[in-house]
Amino acid sequence: MKKIIFTLLLASSLIVTGQEKEDKGTFTLSGTVDVYGTTNFTKDSGTPGILIAAPENANAFGLGFANTVFAYEKGKAGVVADIAFGPRADDANMAGAINQLYAYYNVSDKLTLTAGQFNTFLGYEVISPAANFNYTVSYLFNAGPFSHTGIKADYAVSDDLSFMLAITNAHGISSADGNFSDDTQLGAQIGYKGQYLNFITGAVSAGGATDWIFLDYTGGFDISDSFYLGLNAAYANSSDADSGYQGVALYLQNKFSDKFSLGFRPEFFTTTGATDQSVSAFTLTSNVTLTDNLKFITDLRFDSSDDFIIEAFPGEKSTSTLTMAAVYSF
Repeated sequence: MKKIIFTLLLASSLIVTGQEKEDKGTFTLSGTVDVYGTTNFTKDSGTPGILIAAPENANAFGLGFANTVFAYEKGKAGVVADIAFGPRADDANMAGAINQLYAYYNVSDKLTLTAGQFNTFLGYEVISPAANFNYTVSYLFNAGPFSHTGIKADYAVSDDLSFMLAITNAHGISSADGNFSDDTQLGAQIGYKGQYLNFITGAVSAGGATDWIFLDYTGGFDISDSFYLGLNAAYANSSDADSGYQGVALYLQNKFSDKFSLGFRPEFFTTTGATDQSVSAFTLTSNVTLTDNLKFITDLRFDSSDDFIIEAFPGEKSTSTLTMAAVYSF
């Protein structure tokens, strides 16, 4: 009898404990910190793609950003608060220190609804250097939106096929701004086996042209166990604004060991409008994993433009830069 009573008490205790754990939800904390040193082989200071508010001032040593992500999930719902400080954050954030701030609800195993400010679904590269192979960013990344404020629905048909639909403010408008003229965007994405076709139409900024169209393809392929090929191709245009851009970037990366990889990113980018202007950039990158949390990235980059549109060097037809960065993730 005592054994039966003890068994019942133990079972009841396990049930209560399980309920308590479920009620508490799950909290996670993660983030990154990065610093860099940079120089160029031109007479003036500056580094293209360094992703700070004034890349023409980049020289010697500099700060990237301190990025902390707070995430809490309970049951079918959760929230994410992605807070970032520093020069890189000042250039990319939409509203003060907020990089992302959104809530989500898992309607089912396949459908998730998200509302708030979230990083863009366009492009190959992202704001956080911890998630990029290269440290300096491409012209395509700089040209497109960084974040969106609004709502989106993600639907996973299977492990291979997914769809996304978003209704947001014009991406030049954050939740801290007033959208008095109702300038919005409609976005969509189709994903299949790691390949993504992205689409946005609508306005870019408050009171501006509303006929913008963005088309973007992002994907990649494992050519072998060690060699990877990534691709980003994009097109944007507004007839009313008589402006746009188009370009392509390849990401060739070879993993020589668990700690060392080498990559090459050729990019060709053109701004379109009354006069087309082009620039090319070739970046050789070494990526060294020092610990599970710390990696060291070195970019040797060559930019060239007969139209004088090199970022940070509007008076030069070509420039070479060297950037070394330490990126810590937790």
